[in-house]
Amino acid sequence: MIGQALIDSVRETVGIAGDPSAVRVVCAMSGGVDSTVTAALLKQAGFEVVGITLQLYDHGEAVRRKGACCAGQDIHDARRAAAALDIPHYVLDFESRFREAVIDEFVSGYLQGETPIPCVTCNRTVKFADLLARSRELDAAALATGHYVESRARADGSGRRDMFTPSDLARDQSYFLFATTQPQLDYLRFPLGGLSKAETRAIAASLGLGVADKPDSQDICFVPDGRYAELILKLRPDAAEPGDIVDMDGRVLGRHAGIIHFTIGQRRGLGIAGGEPLYVVKIEPATRQVVVGPRAALKQTDIALSSLNWLGDRPPGATPQPVHARIRSARPPVPAEIRDDGEGPVVRVSGGEFGVSPGQACVLYAGEGPGQRVLGGGFIARP
Repeated sequence: MIGQALIDSVRETVGIAGDPSAVRVVCAMSGGVDSTVTAALLKQAGFEVVGITLQLYDHGEAVRRKGACCAGQDIHDARRAAAALDIPHYVLDFESRFREAVIDEFVSGYLQGETPIPCVTCNRTVKFADLLARSRELDAAALATGHYVESRARADGSGRRDMFTPSDLARDQSYFLFATTQPQLDYLRFPLGGLSKAETRAIAASLGLGVADKPDSQDICFVPDGRYAELILKLRPDAAEPGDIVDMDGRVLGRHAGIIHFTIGQRRGLGIAGGEPLYVVKIEPATRQVVVGPRAALKQTDIALSSLNWLGDRPPGATPQPVHARIRSARPPVPAEIRDDGEGPVVRVSGGEFGVSPGQACVLYAGEGPGQRVLGGGFIARP
């Protein structure tokens, strides 16, 4: 069962003085074990918990899929979990909003030769903007989610909060939350930040929750089997315009069926043969050219960012500021510096990085390891 120390930790995480039963907290419930345990912990800590699930896309196919999110079976699981916890639960239809803010943006990114991250877009728009607004309308003191990050109140009494990496780095989701604005962060709570995934599942099992052994969501929720090109072609049949595959000197090596089939750093499936391994090093949407070259051509030291969201104390200026930068979600942060060169923020990675892809995120930290402050980040801009 849930011990008193964990209950005290949850109350400290929420950080609102007074009788917990007088404090309403909305919990975003996706139907998975993480958000369900989040709701359970809040309930056990004595808060008035309201569960909300977002229906984000047409769940006709998702009903038959495992590992989906925010559709079909997951909505059923969230509703059942809320009933087991004896908390009110609402399902909000955000399909049109999700299509406009996330899916259309995802398709546009690929058509521009980028590799977009729809989970970041979903968090900063639908979840942490629209759902957050609904939570305020319900007079909730906070919105809680099952993300593995930590949020701590500043000691200065300002009411501001900072984001930190969780104790279980294997579950760290800060890469996908870098675009959380300061006002959003001040309202959000992350009760799982101090737990491991195994501990979360153990809590679910001890409470007899049916999702204790449910597999985690896989891939992007609205892309069945990870087949991005199929979705893009369904929404934009004109997207598969053929073009040339060229080397770094502009020599034509072959033809392709559309730039949507390629990402920076890709080696397999190029459909060409060379004397050495070749990688996609650049995608030119205007000319529909896919440029390939040796792996060494993928190395990049200076990375320009767009849409920088800064959560640190001192915004980037002309003087380089030491940080740790994570270029991809599966890679650890590496030593770097950030500066503003007059045209925008630029991150210089000390040892260089391979496969830096426009549209992906560059997330910045005060250091590396558990409990490191998230300073913010931005989207990687085209060179």
